[in-house]
Amino acid sequence: MNILKILDKLSDDKFFSAETSRLDALTNITNFSTKAAIAAIPLGLGTLLSAPAKAATATTAYTARAGALTDALQLALILEYLEDEYYRMGLDAGGLIPSTDRTVFMQISKHETAHVSFLKAALTSLGETPGSKPTFDFTAGGNFSPFTDYNQFLILAQAFEDTGVRAYKGQAGNVMESRQILQAALQIHSVEARHASQVRRMRANKGWIELADGGNMPTATAAVYAGEDNVMQAGFNTAAAFGEAAGSAAYDEVLSGSDAAAIAGLFIV
Repeated sequence: MNILKILDKLSDDKFFSAETSRLDALTNITNFSTKAAIAAIPLGLGTLLSAPAKAATATTAYTARAGALTDALQLALILEYLEDEYYRMGLDAGGLIPSTDRTVFMQISKHETAHVSFLKAALTSLGETPGSKPTFDFTAGGNFSPFTDYNQFLILAQAFEDTGVRAYKGQAGNVMESRQILQAALQIHSVEARHASQVRRMRANKGWIELADGGNMPTATAAVYAGEDNVMQAGFNTAAAFGEAAGSAAYDEVLSGSDAAAIAGLFIV
């Protein structure tokens, strides 16, 4: 089974209007487990395992890599749970989202729901139990009022999307053991980047990040943009030709797993 086809199906609007539930539709995805595990085994590992003296070492190394893969997927699932719940609550808050913007967030919400379903299915296929959805507090202890103030709703939407974009890049190295999951993660990453650009423009910001400036964002969101002022890429000074702002904007920075988890943790009870 091609996991990319699964993702395409989950992203189809018709999938969400079907009478059958997503859970029923995902039943057959569990058959992916064996194929995913085989795809994740590096070329030549089978030869190593044929030698008893090397089997234990190879198995330990593979287990470590598999652990990094599932940890990355669990982190992504937390971030997608957060976004999925956030947009659901925003859409359910009567009168919050203007009619002119509602269609945008309805579509983004469908995407996030699809991402949650995919990540849960992928983890299950790898023999890992998907983490439960946390209890979220989108006021962050009373510091925000996103469901009564549309401007604050947009601020947090931008912060969550920008966090997700950087976090997916930061975990790329941990999902390389499975080519199929890597490709799917990159597909999700590009969609999250489109979400981020859309929301940023809805706030009258540029679609990209310059330096470490999120664009009219409160100080509380500084961690989301920390490090975005980097202008050195593989020894090349990107500011040399067009200046620091353009140079930094040309290369979006990664966010470590611990930093992404810390940002999400601000909104988890």
